[in-house]
Amino acid sequence: MTHTTASLDRRFTVAPMMDWTDRHCRVFHRLLTRRAVLYTEMVTADAVRLGDRRRLIGYSAQEHPLALQLGGSEPGAMAEAARIAEDWGYAEVNVNVGCPSDRVQSGRFGACLMREPETVAQVVEAMRAAVSIPVTVKCRIGVDDQDPETALDALVDRVVDAGCATIIIHARKAWLRGLSPKENRDVPPLDYDRVRRLKAARPELEILLNGGLGDLDAAIAEGAGLDGVMVGRAAYQTPWMLAGVDARVYGAAPTDLDRHAVVDAMAKYADRMRVEAGTPVKSIGRHMLGLFQGLPGARGWRRRLSETMYGDDATGAVLREAAGLVPAESTRRAA
Repeated sequence: MTHTTASLDRRFTVAPMMDWTDRHCRVFHRLLTRRAVLYTEMVTADAVRLGDRRRLIGYSAQEHPLALQLGGSEPGAMAEAARIAEDWGYAEVNVNVGCPSDRVQSGRFGACLMREPETVAQVVEAMRAAVSIPVTVKCRIGVDDQDPETALDALVDRVVDAGCATIIIHARKAWLRGLSPKENRDVPPLDYDRVRRLKAARPELEILLNGGLGDLDAAIAEGAGLDGVMVGRAAYQTPWMLAGVDARVYGAAPTDLDRHAVVDAMAKYADRMRVEAGTPVKSIGRHMLGLFQGLPGARGWRRRLSETMYGDDATGAVLREAAGLVPAESTRRAA
């Protein structure tokens, strides 16, 4: 199998997060960074094939560069879902081999597939044959009693043979019994060095580091020597960190991006979506609660927005009103 270098610049990516990285969240994040690659929430292959595609995988053109994460283990279904993703204009399809939830395990996808490298390879091979866009894999370093030194190599060797050249690694094991998905994001210890050893052994691969990257400084420092990073909760909970990505990671000229201007843009977006799709403002505002984190007035912003965005008649004005509790002069601050 011939590997090709993808045109996507994955030096900084925002992780797929269930219930968080929906299309409204991604529009918000795109206002903060033009260059980072954004990922959808995980969508199962059968949902893409058989469900309401406009609702499940619809997006706005401004969200690009954008990747769709798929969950599944049946090669034919995953290949068909990948074809649909390509037809819909996605720039990448990513295979979920990292989610540890019971629901995902019962569907035989996610982290439990760390025990089935041959199955993952068959999925990747079928998807690669079906599409011309990159097929990538997001995984853990192992599960349960697996030895990360052998488990990660076993998976990587097989998916690389199947045609995958980009691996995104959450540098923790997943415990499939006894820990909740939330606990699996914190309790198993991080092992960044395991990811670095893989990169040293396989320099031809594109290796991205994920897990525990709490701010942009940490992401840049820990990602040194690797091809990129994927940031999850920190990007969601303190989204202003994304405002520094284009300049600090990609070398773009710094901008005078202002948080109040971001709120105004999102207020206009909320009003448009309310008219065009009947989207309630709460579905948009909930992603913005951390925007002013660390600034004077941030608590007032969160409280006021939480009090006002849930009304049936709420409009984008509630975003502007809540932002008015944060002094404008405090919001032009480097990420």
